Amino acid sequence: MTRDTCPAASARPLRRDAERNRRRILDSARQVFGERGLEATLDDIAHHAGLGVGTVYRRFPSKEHLVEAMFAERLDEIGKLAEQALKQVDPWAGLVQFMWQTAEMHTADRGLRQIMLSKEFGHGQVEQARLRLATPITEVFERAQRAGKLRPDVRATDLPMVQQMVGGVAEYTHEVQPELWRRYLSLLLDGLRAQPGAPTDLTQEPLDEDALEEVMCSWRWNRR
Repeated sequence: MTRDTCPAASARPLRRDAERNRRRILDSARQVFGERGLEATLDDIAHHAGLGVGTVYRRFPSKEHLVEAMFAERLDEIGKLAEQALKQVDPWAGLVQFMWQTAEMHTADRGLRQIMLSKEFGHGQVEQARLRLATPITEVFERAQRAGKLRPDVRATDLPMVQQMVGGVAEYTHEVQPELWRRYLSLLLDGLRAQPGAPTDLTQEPLDEDALEEVMCSWRWNRR
């Protein structure tokens, strides 16, 4: 009886350690990819996690595997946001809610912006997650159009470009006025309305000449 139970008992802590390390790697990858984008390496992730690079490679044999594990989960989060938007009684309110929530995700996560706009990484779980996203996101847009709230010439495929524009503002002005992207998303949403309405209050002031000069002087290519 002792021989039967001892091996199982000794294996349990090892399994817990392995899962703990896996979670630690994924949490570090989320932060590192969020700050640096997909250019970050597994060595960067290991260093941030405080683990040996061999431990990372045992859990994730390549960066592709790590991207798959982490970003498929992130894309599913966007799908849940779309489903929540569809529960809004007012289709326009649902669309606006979805646009704000996804913009907040994208402006805070450089890697997520890149994975949404590129197929360099993610041909398995990530691609499947993209496909799952298509139906609820399209319905968010078409529902607002059927209600006469959203311009009829807008398509769900415009969303990645809107996200890229807003993300570009966030990246460009990050060191001077990190919330400025909110001003421009408000302007974009006003432009998406089927019928003109009262303009949205802009919660962020525009850059003044000195701040714009600072942004232009501090900007470097490939820098957040």
